[in-house]
Amino acid sequence: MDRAEAWGILCEYTKSEPLRKHALAVEAAMRAYARRYGGDEEKWGIVGLLHDFDFEIHPDPEDHPAKGAEIMRQRGVPEDIVHAVLCHAPYLGLEPNGDMDRAIYAVDELTGFVIAVALVRPNKSIDEVDVAAVKKKMKDKGFARAVNRDDITGGAEKLGVELDEHIAFVIEALKPVAKELGIAGRPADQGQ
Repeated sequence: MDRAEAWGILCEYTKSEPLRKHALAVEAAMRAYARRYGGDEEKWGIVGLLHDFDFEIHPDPEDHPAKGAEIMRQRGVPEDIVHAVLCHAPYLGLEPNGDMDRAIYAVDELTGFVIAVALVRPNKSIDEVDVAAVKKKMKDKGFARAVNRDDITGGAEKLGVELDEHIAFVIEALKPVAKELGIAGRPADQGQ
C-alpha cells in the first residue's frame, strides 16, 4: 500500500475538511516519529492517514475503528497497518506490537490539541505555540473539551518519553504541514 492508495480511501469515506486535516496532522507526526524510531516512514504515515478514515460513517466507539478495520482488510490493507489503526483506540484493549502502535495512540489527541492551541494564538500560527502554552491549555477543561487529556499524557508514557518532550516533538512535526493545516499564520497585513 502506498500513500496515494491510503489518501484515496480516506477521501472516499471522509468528506469533511477538518477530519481530513486531522489525518494530515497525524500523518505528519507519525512520519516524524518513524524517523526518530527508525520505522518505515511511508507505513507510519499511512497509519496516520487511515486512523480515523471511518469516523464519519462509524462515529460511535462500539463501531470505530473496528468496522473501519473490516473495510481496510477487504481493501487488502496490510495487517500491521490495520492493527496500528486499532491501537489508537485504547478502549479496544489491544496490546501494541511496537513503536508504530504506541505512536498512533500518542499523537492522535495531541495533534488536534496543538492545532487548537495554534488557532487561538493572535496570528493563528504554529510558530506561536510552545510547550508551556499547550500545557496551560491542557489545564483549562473548557478548552477543546473533546480532547482526552489522559490520552495525551498516557500516550507519552506508552512511548516512554517525557510529556514536555512529546509535546515539543509534535509541535515541530506539524510545522512543515502548517499551511495545509491552516496554522501557518496570517499575513502581516491582515493584523488581528
